Amino acid sequence: MDNEIQLISDGDGLAVIGNAADVERFLVSEGLSSKDLGLQRLRSVVGAAAALAQEGSEIAAGSGRWVKLTRESAQQVKKYGLRESSKTGLSTGVVKAKKGQVGGFVEFVRGPRSFLTNPANLAGAARIMSQVAMQQSMDEITDYLATIDAKVDDVLRAQKDAVLARMIGVGFVIEEAMTVREKRRGVDEVTWSKVQTAPAMIAETQAYTLRQLDALAEKMERKAKIGDLATTAREAESVVREWLAVLARCFQLQDAIAVLELDRVLDASPEELNGHRLGLKAARQDRQELILRSTERLVARMNAVAGAANAKVLLHPTKSPAVVQSSNHVAAGVHDFHERLGIESGRRSSEARRWVDAAAEARDKALGAGAKGVVAARSLGNETLDRASSVKGKLSSGIAERARRRRWDEEGRDEEG
Repeated sequence: MDNEIQLISDGDGLAVIGNAADVERFLVSEGLSSKDLGLQRLRSVVGAAAALAQEGSEIAAGSGRWVKLTRESAQQVKKYGLRESSKTGLSTGVVKAKKGQVGGFVEFVRGPRSFLTNPANLAGAARIMSQVAMQQSMDEITDYLATIDAKVDDVLRAQKDAVLARMIGVGFVIEEAMTVREKRRGVDEVTWSKVQTAPAMIAETQAYTLRQLDALAEKMERKAKIGDLATTAREAESVVREWLAVLARCFQLQDAIAVLELDRVLDASPEELNGHRLGLKAARQDRQELILRSTERLVARMNAVAGAANAKVLLHPTKSPAVVQSSNHVAAGVHDFHERLGIESGRRSSEARRWVDAAAEARDKALGAGAKGVVAARSLGNETLDRASSVKGKLSSGIAERARRRRWDEEGRDEEG
C-alpha cells in the first residue's frame, strides 16, 4: 500500500485515503488544503464483518483527509481519471507515486481486495464525507453570523410569531444531540427521538422568513416617491440582514439534522445508507434553489428601485444616491450570504450617479444644443449680411446711376441753351 492514494469524490468533496506520509505528499504536490476525515469512524462499517475486519483496521489506522472541491481543485483531480458509478454517485480511483519522483502521481489500478471495491466501505466513506462537508458548512455559517454580528436568538425573540419562538428551543435540542453524538460516536434511539420533530419546525421558520423577504421586495415596488424609497431602502438594509441571519440559522440546523440522520440510518438500516445519503443531498440542493430564487427576486427588485432613483438624481440629488447605496448594501449582503451557504449566484450592483455628474451631463447636453444654435445663428447672420450687402450694393448702384443720368440731362440742357 506504500505510495498508493485512494481517492473518492462525491462531487462536493474529495476523500484522500492512504498512508499519512503519502497522503500529505499528494496534497502538497497538488496544492490542496484539507481537513481530517475522521477515518477511524469507518470501523463501524467495515469492521462489522469478520472477513473485512482486517481491512477495516488497516484503513482506520491510515490517514484520511477531506478536500472541499472548488472549480479549480476539481479540475486538478480530474486528470487522474476517477471513474463514476451511477449507482453510488461516487467517483473513485487509485494513484501511485512515480518511481524516483517526489511529487508526481499517476493512475494505478488495484487488485480485487481494494477498499474501493467494497460497497459497504464506499457507503461508509461517503457518509463521513457528507457529514464532514455539512459540519464545515455549519462552521462557516457560525463565522458568517459572527461577522455580521447577528444574534439570531435576539431576532427571533423580537418576533411575536409562535413559529419563530419555537426555533430557539429547537436549536438547543439539536445542539445537545450533536454533543451527545460526539461523545457516543453515534446516534441512539433516545437521542434521535428528541430531534424527530425539529425538521418540520425549521421548515416552517424558513418558509416564514422567505415570505418576509418577498413582502419587503413588494413594499419597495409600491413606493413611487423618492423620499419614501430612501426611507424604505435604508430600513431594508438592517431588516434583510436579520432575515438572512435567520435563514442561515435554519440552514445550519438542517445540516445538523442531516448529520444525525445519517448516523441513525447507519445503525438502523445500513443497507439503505447510500440511498439515504443521496436523498439528503438532493433535498439540500432543493433548499438552496428555493433560497436562491427568493433572494434573487429581492435583489432584482432592489436593482429596479436603484434604476428608478438614478433616473431622478437631478431632482433629488441627496436621496437618489442614498437609495442606490442601500440597494448595493443589500445586494452585497445577499451575495455574501450565498457564498456562505455554497449557493452559486451572480452579483450585480447599481452605481449611484452623483448629482454633479448628472448636472454635468445635462450641462453638456445644453451646451451641445447651444453650440448648434450658435453655429446656426452665425450661419444665418452671415447669410443675412451677405443678402444685405447685396441689396446695399444694388441700391447704391441704382442711386449712382440715377445721379449720373441727372447730371447728363442737366449738362445737355445747358448746351442747348
